[in-house]
Amino acid sequence: MRSGLIARKVGMTRLFAGDGSHVPITVLEVDRCQVVATRTVEKDGYRAVQLGAGAAKVKNTTRAERGHFARAKVEPKRKVVEFRVGADCLLEPGVELSVAHFLPGQLVDVVGTTIGKGFAGAMKRHNFGGLEASHGVSISHRSHGSTGQRQDPGRVFKNKRMAGHMGDRRVTVLNLEVLRIDETRGLILLKGAVPGAAGGWIFVRDAVKSKRPENVPMPAGVKRSTVTDETKTIAGGEPPVGQGEAGQENSP
Repeated sequence: MRSGLIARKVGMTRLFAGDGSHVPITVLEVDRCQVVATRTVEKDGYRAVQLGAGAAKVKNTTRAERGHFARAKVEPKRKVVEFRVGADCLLEPGVELSVAHFLPGQLVDVVGTTIGKGFAGAMKRHNFGGLEASHGVSISHRSHGSTGQRQDPGRVFKNKRMAGHMGDRRVTVLNLEVLRIDETRGLILLKGAVPGAAGGWIFVRDAVKSKRPENVPMPAGVKRSTVTDETKTIAGGEPPVGQGEAGQENSP
């Protein structure tokens, strides 16, 4: 099980296919997504990779958070999230992940927070039809009607659909297709819509109900501009040019 990515929702647009039809897409931006810490079974009781994305001002960061980021030798991050990983997918702190972590055509699961709507009535929140506009109904046309029973049981059951707070909930959308990736600008183009408003944080991971492509980067797709010899070995990359597997210079 690999780590996911932290992205920011840019917005929605569309792509045109060869036959002229258009496909709605959501654009996600991955901004300086780095490994901040790792969790191991021996020390923490579970295995995970903690990622941070975005840049935060130092003055808006607590002293504890500054020390946490300093140990990983990364800049303060706006968003920090943990992803459960397998034993062979642990990454060293400081490694920066790239959008090449996913491949075009791959299916992914997306987690986001829906747009908050505030307090909403039953008709808007649950698509109730409301009461009739005549026949004795007075002033309560948009009410939800009866909420309970008679003396027995004499209460309202839990999870009764009524008026209340709408939106601002964590929602997971399964099996969205990755149409394109732009490694230069750090963009991921997904087919369809994802929860949340523009500018919101989105968590992207491999689909749990679909088979993962065999040629995905293991244990992760690392950004090449920031990869050192050590992190390249950790990320399963090729040895530096001019060196063999043992780290010695190749003969011409």
